[in-house]
Amino acid sequence: MRALICSSLDGIESLTVGEFPSPDLVPGSARVRVGAAGVNFPDLLVTRGLYQEQPDLPFAPGMEIAGTVEEVAEDITTVAVGDRVFGYVSHGGYAEQTVVGAEALYPIPDEMSLDTAAAVPIAYGTSYHALVDRGALAPGETLLVLGAAGGVGMAAVQLGVALGAQVIGAVSSDEKATAVAAAGASEVIRYDQEGLRDGLKRVAPTGVDVVYDPVGGDMTEAAFRSLAWKGRHLVIGFAAGPIPSLPVNLALLKGASLVGVFWGRFTATEPAANRANMTTITQMWSQGRIDPVVSEVFPLERASEALGRIGSRGAVGKLVVNP
Repeated sequence: MRALICSSLDGIESLTVGEFPSPDLVPGSARVRVGAAGVNFPDLLVTRGLYQEQPDLPFAPGMEIAGTVEEVAEDITTVAVGDRVFGYVSHGGYAEQTVVGAEALYPIPDEMSLDTAAAVPIAYGTSYHALVDRGALAPGETLLVLGAAGGVGMAAVQLGVALGAQVIGAVSSDEKATAVAAAGASEVIRYDQEGLRDGLKRVAPTGVDVVYDPVGGDMTEAAFRSLAWKGRHLVIGFAAGPIPSLPVNLALLKGASLVGVFWGRFTATEPAANRANMTTITQMWSQGRIDPVVSEVFPLERASEALGRIGSRGAVGKLVVNP
């Protein structure tokens, strides 16, 4: 099969398109013909040896897929050959085929395209788990989304609006501000034009109830200082690079919580709860309450370019690769 092959841990410079052995079907799994693969920041980290779960070299990156089931193991009854499914894998998505554990596959609504479906599992799975399970976001509360124009950020904006929150998006360009406003944010802060704290004092003078933070770096402390009483700061990731530290007295003074969001561990330890979340997410899409923004689709030969776009934080919404 054709695949994007990572042969050394040197980032996108190590990636080439070539022939790669098809993965073996194992008990509990299904073989999926990959029609579309979502592009995520962890896909870039794994090519640099910086992700918490590293596959052996050589491998194909790609953790988020949508496609058609081609073969199922004898012990599988939850999916069948011909089913359209989306799901997640530890790696192997940027390839014509991948083998996925059946518990990590979910049905695609009939009207949903594969490109759209490939934008759902990780971005919306993470964001829904963060906002609902970990952040207990309630209608009428105020949600601040850092990196709001990225894949997980845009998902958090749309889900926050669908859940009845007032959403503030923080972005760094005109294009991103326009996209986040179109996704439903009631306020947009341009942190390339003003400090985040200054912007939040202007649009949310009494503070925000929940912070969704996939960025890290200098933004984390500024956002935490802007929490309202009993606010919750959701730690999603560190796209800005440096892992921040916080003066812990801030949590005391605000009665606030710093909440870790490890969606991958959640899917492994609470698969039934995650499946219920995915069902809710696809229902929300069918009801028109969310609509994943796929801004560009790349052929396999340009997958490295898509990963580079993610690394430079230049993407708006979701990027997708068609293997």
